[in-house]
Amino acid sequence: MSTRTGHRYVTTDPAILNGEPIIEGTRTSVRAIVEIWRMGAAPEEIPTKLPHLTLSQVFDALSYFSDHQDEIQRYIEQNEIPPEKLHRSQ
Repeated sequence: MSTRTGHRYVTTDPAILNGEPIIEGTRTSVRAIVEIWRMGAAPEEIPTKLPHLTLSQVFDALSYFSDHQDEIQRYIEQNEIPPEKLHRSQ
């Protein structure tokens, strides 16, 4: 059962990504959108990388992040791959 967050497109559902905030109707997390944005993509570019999203959904995710930075940062840290697990090209 999903829970509204006060943001039009962002919801949570304990059955999807352990309740991490997602774009409603998808499995795309706010975290994923924020990470693409932090890598330098303009919000308008993100739907070209995640074509199932609209620009409105992207902006709502970034708005949610603005209101919940500590929460999303925790999700980013929890999902970070430790350097020793990364494959390094020779």
